[in-house]
Amino acid sequence: MSKSELEPTTSNLAETDNYLVWKADEPDNETTYHVELGNLTVHFFQEEWDEFLKLIRSMG
Repeated sequence: MSKSELEPTTSNLAETDNYLVWKADEPDNETTYHVELGNLTVHFFQEEWDEFLKLIRSMG
């Protein structure tokens, strides 16, 4: 297996001057989501991400 096959494929989902949300499609077919808030990064697996989105949507 080549090195590139071991690397996740990443894409930015949203970005502002101070915040970034991106996802990584991992080689093991898992998708992880990452929310960068200044010096803090929160990592989510798919099930956690779905619950987080549900929480955010319930606020508005």
